[in-house]
Amino acid sequence: MTIRNYIASDPDQTERAGRLLGQLALAGDVIGLVGELGAGKTRFVQGLARGLGLPDEVRVASPTFAILNQLRGGRLPLYHADLYRIERVAELDHIGLDDLWRGGSVVAVEWCDRFPILPADHLRVELSIVGETERALSAEGRGARSSRLAADWASLLVDAAR
Repeated sequence: MTIRNYIASDPDQTERAGRLLGQLALAGDVIGLVGELGAGKTRFVQGLARGLGLPDEVRVASPTFAILNQLRGGRLPLYHADLYRIERVAELDHIGLDDLWRGGSVVAVEWCDRFPILPADHLRVELSIVGETERALSAEGRGARSSRLAADWASLLVDAAR
């Protein structure tokens, strides 16, 4: 299943799209995020966290310098990784991302296109800048579970737009 060019008119709508996805996410789901600086990847993950039921007090910030943040307090833990500052694939061994795929959490990886490390079954979400505040979201399920997730998410996005 693929979602093509869903337009989020402002940052709140980008966050809302992430929240809808978070409501559907299950333990073991991996979401790879692609987009240039300022495309809204972290804002999207903020919504994902809220959709997982993480309270507003849990701060969701870009883990650019920390590389990996673990967020708890919702119905599932959320691991939020950012590969922007990683220069070599060997550095990823120290993070242990591959261990997270098998855990009882949801994993969101910003800049996942830098290294081919995501499991075969993952949801790839691409955010593109199309205006000052507008963002286009496209998504592709890569595997059975993530394809179902993309289809269910597409339905929620359509319903929310009505």
